[in-house]
Amino acid sequence: MLKHKIPILITAILFNFFSPVFAQKLVEQWLTKADRSALFALQDEKLSFTATRNNLPAIVVDDDEKFQSIDGFGFALTGGSAQHLVKMSAPARAKLLNELFGVDGNNIGVSYIRLSIGASDLNEKVFSYNDLPEGETDLNQSKFDLGPDKLDVIPVMKEILTINPAIKIMGSPWSPPLWMKTSYDARGGMLKPECYAAYAKYFVRYIQEMKNEGITIDAITVQNEPLHPGNNPSLLMVAPDQASFIKNHLGPAFRKENIKTKIIIYDHNADRPDYPISIFDDPEASKYIDGSAFHLYGGKIEALTDVHTAHPDKNIYFSEQMVVEPPNVKTIAIANPVARLIIGATRNWSRNVLEWNLAADPENKPYTDRGGCSMCQGAVTINGDEYTKNLAYYSVAHAAKFVRPGAVRIGSNNLSNLPNVAFKTPGGKKVLIVSNRSKEVLAFNISYNGKNLVTSLDEGAVATYIW
Repeated sequence: MLKHKIPILITAILFNFFSPVFAQKLVEQWLTKADRSALFALQDEKLSFTATRNNLPAIVVDDDEKFQSIDGFGFALTGGSAQHLVKMSAPARAKLLNELFGVDGNNIGVSYIRLSIGASDLNEKVFSYNDLPEGETDLNQSKFDLGPDKLDVIPVMKEILTINPAIKIMGSPWSPPLWMKTSYDARGGMLKPECYAAYAKYFVRYIQEMKNEGITIDAITVQNEPLHPGNNPSLLMVAPDQASFIKNHLGPAFRKENIKTKIIIYDHNADRPDYPISIFDDPEASKYIDGSAFHLYGGKIEALTDVHTAHPDKNIYFSEQMVVEPPNVKTIAIANPVARLIIGATRNWSRNVLEWNLAADPENKPYTDRGGCSMCQGAVTINGDEYTKNLAYYSVAHAAKFVRPGAVRIGSNNLSNLPNVAFKTPGGKKVLIVSNRSKEVLAFNISYNGKNLVTSLDEGAVATYIW
């Protein structure tokens, strides 16, 4: 009798040993619905892939097709954002920072931060790290001091680093010190040629002094919005000047001081891909440059692919976009920013997506006069120790929590009403982000390895699927 049972026993042993292979693959779904009935909420129902066949449109995920690696998703920590955070009580601030930067539970795992080098237009007032009276100069940067950032940005960054020590940080200047400019004014003007070397030292000192504070700057952009001199602060820096500054001063200064921080060019709208391409075309400048960064206040997101196609050896970054909603609205218009930015930028080779900005108060303050942004709502609105989460928070959450640094974008076909993007994480999980930009409920398949998962999204909804 025993010999007749041996095949059954062997089958049982093999099934138990290989059960992960035979087991049905369950899929998590995190959902945001336009009517706010779900706000980045894990759904109780677990979906699964089956051999079902139907005539629904299909998003086919192909992890044999690989694109760029991902550095992270997040926000700009402006001086104004940090100002509100440091005024919170320590327990309230710790709770909020953990929700933003922690990865467990419902925390969203922000993995990339952008800082302003000196003031941005979302500071209370304009400053640089070497402010001097008109007519004075300091070409050797002997008076350089991180100054106001020691009161808010640096303490907040240190708390963030205790939560996520590996977070990547990009620094971007809005203006050099006024004495370096052709006009002694925070708005506009150009960098004096005789100050190019001094400005390169300014960048070096910033990176070194932040390192002394325990803050490693992974990358800098040479100038925020170099073709928008009307902001306060701002600087006009045309492409030939940026190329000259990098190849003759900034690049050599970084090399001399053994600075490993990446140099990223452009940092402006997608309507001028010729700007970064022209600099990459200069081999003496290009050799110092890691890639180019973009905003989307103008142009089409596909321009990022144009730059990648022209110079595939250079990385693409998405460094800024304001994402706002009217106060007290009953719906959340999440489908559009997720489709345009989270999906659009990464499908066009960006290694990151940063939204503008982390925090503001109920009046969107602070911002500078004569050109500061009065409509720039934060991802969170802080009012004392209380805070509310806004559209930017939820749009970034759908990627940041699951698409961790080191993930790779993989293949997926884009459906016209269901823009999407797929990734494979360092741990081997697949992540698919889908936005329903239509005005109706859409049913569809997610197809993977020859099997289908049947699901649907309400109009204006966004979902992240993980398996």
